[in-house]
Amino acid sequence: MTTSFPTRWRHAVVTGGAGFVGSHLCAALLDAGTAVTCVDDFSTGRRSNVSPLMDDPGFTLLEANVSEPFSVGRPPDLVLHFASPASPADYLRLPLHTLEVGSLGTRNALALARTSEARFVLASTSEVYGDPQEHPQSERYWGHVNPVGPRSVYDEAKRFGEALTTAESSEHGTDTAIVRLFNTYGPRMRGYDGRAVPTFVRQALDGAPLTVTGDGLQTRSLCYVDDTVRGILAAAAHGMRGPVNLGNPTEITMLDLARWIVELTGSRSEIRFIERPTDDPAVRCPDITLARDKLQWEPTVQAEEGLRRTIAWFRAHQDD
Repeated sequence: MTTSFPTRWRHAVVTGGAGFVGSHLCAALLDAGTAVTCVDDFSTGRRSNVSPLMDDPGFTLLEANVSEPFSVGRPPDLVLHFASPASPADYLRLPLHTLEVGSLGTRNALALARTSEARFVLASTSEVYGDPQEHPQSERYWGHVNPVGPRSVYDEAKRFGEALTTAESSEHGTDTAIVRLFNTYGPRMRGYDGRAVPTFVRQALDGAPLTVTGDGLQTRSLCYVDDTVRGILAAAAHGMRGPVNLGNPTEITMLDLARWIVELTGSRSEIRFIERPTDDPAVRCPDITLARDKLQWEPTVQAEEGLRRTIAWFRAHQDD
């Protein structure tokens, strides 16, 4: 991936750096000449995601749970807090861990940024909007969230993380930013993590039925990971506090996505409808006016190209 942001950081810490988005962030920063310390406990991240980076002299891997105090050696000038289970399969399996990473982990990452006088970026999520009653969702919308539903461990962890980050900035003057990531997809996703794109791709390549929940008419807005990373680093470089939406404003229904992936893979898989999860959002689409105006950012990778790249990666890693 080619990065377009100016090299302005000497040392970045990426919590959750062995995860899907985190590992792409680590690679982009290294490509731009920034030394990177990746902090991950591998509860959901994978060593294979960062193994290509291990020979880079600027890369350091620290295995640690960020919910407990951790040390990274020399102070960073950028802290990207991306540690958290992010897929339904993970946060439903690790509910307390998810809440701890969003609270204690965010506190510890903020403390590192404060004592190092570093720029801090919190990875939040479109899930803070819950099942939205405003469409598309702008940063001014406060959300429609069930605080005790099965998804609440992730939704509320991220909402609390935003509140903690805001309070830290207000009380201590820490240089913080909040990015709200909408559905991101691409290479290094796990086929069984419960999200639509990897699930459909895996099923199509296996010749299994594609399992579409409900009637499949619920929408998502899919942003290719390279675009998401570019937006995150643009927000870090800009100095804005946020929150700022980063996502693709083009919607697609889950039924259309499943049919498209069947076509792109050349699969003969059928569509099978299954029960829709509790509190599953009916619509999800970002208003990215703020990102366009302040960051001059918008997605550039077309969905078909992004899906082709993702399918190619899954084909090459079917035996992993």
